[in-house]
Amino acid sequence: MTFAAAIARLEAALQIGLPGAAGQDRMAPVPRRAWPKGFNIARVRHAAGLLLVFPATDGATDPLDAPASIVLTVRGETPRHPGQISLPGGVVEPGETFEQAALREAHEEVALDRHGVRVLGALTPLDIPVSGFRLYPIVAARAARPRLTPADGEVAHILEIGIAELLDPRAVRRVDRERDGVRLTIPGFHVAAHEIWGATAMVLAEFLTLLGWRGPESD
Repeated sequence: MTFAAAIARLEAALQIGLPGAAGQDRMAPVPRRAWPKGFNIARVRHAAGLLLVFPATDGATDPLDAPASIVLTVRGETPRHPGQISLPGGVVEPGETFEQAALREAHEEVALDRHGVRVLGALTPLDIPVSGFRLYPIVAARAARPRLTPADGEVAHILEIGIAELLDPRAVRRVDRERDGVRLTIPGFHVAAHEIWGATAMVLAEFLTLLGWRGPESD
């Protein structure tokens, strides 16, 4: 999928409405983790993540005709989810909008220059009970491939994943795992020698649905 085609589809779809939980659930672990019994929902911490779409070109190709890619990060040895793949993002600070928090965190984590970044819209907030967060994904676009640098300690690697790779039916695989004595079936995107699962895969599921993806059940 070209950058121009991806942006056109996203802009049109975001005007119509979001797939919501139905889109996210396409890549949710089974059974899906719920908030602990008696949890006070008022204690949820708000976080924002940036889903940046850009053309995968080094300048030799017209950016509009170049394949569309997104930015993901492999977490460093941090207290939360070391080694897992996530959107650039983090906690929303007092007085910030979700858009502002997503852009700030992307700048802090991968040195994204905000100049030229255009926010397209927001996806459906996603509750992450395992960490106590409610994640607000923000979709944005940049008409040129960004120069990125991982933050020491916080980000181990930066991934540039082609949207076409995620849309490939062969990318989705299901893995059985056991956590806290509970057997889980976990769907994930297996691309570029990486496994993208959990909250990140659920955000990507809604994002890809906007681009016409019909989910793993149709594969």
